[in-house]
Amino acid sequence: MNKTFNVLVLCTGNSARSILGEMLFKHLGRGRINAYSAGSQPGGQVNPVALETLTRHGVPCDGARSKSWSEFNADASPPAPELDFIFTVCGNAAAEVCPVWPGHPATSHWGIPDPAHVEPMAARRAAFEDAYQALKQRIEAFLALPLETMTTEEVTNAARRIHTGA
Repeated sequence: MNKTFNVLVLCTGNSARSILGEMLFKHLGRGRINAYSAGSQPGGQVNPVALETLTRHGVPCDGARSKSWSEFNADASPPAPELDFIFTVCGNAAAEVCPVWPGHPATSHWGIPDPAHVEPMAARRAAFEDAYQALKQRIEAFLALPLETMTTEEVTNAARRIHTGA
């Protein structure tokens, strides 16, 4: 039986990039991945252009909601799932002091430019499309790895190479 991995995608507001990442991991992971997203300072609602972008690509976004990373730390109640991998997708979350995560997951930073406040709206939609495509490419490369046989250090190094294109 194959292992199912728990992935958490973090950003500051948990309204755009981390939502795209969560939904892409769920969709592309095809049952191999349980994906979640959260923010250090969640905005409380998902950016509608994020949902629009996912829907346009046929990616289900049921259950998408902006939530705090405190739902996933070691002291969470109810208990959080044991995480295998954590990805930060914005500069702010990567630099913040993170909580203690259950499971001592592999972590990596996959910085994506913030599309949420780009103006005018046509440019914002294009920025969301760029973020979607960048995340999709990285997630597909990550899911192609033999995760079941890799150490935490090997996964972390591979995720960094995926981010840098090396």
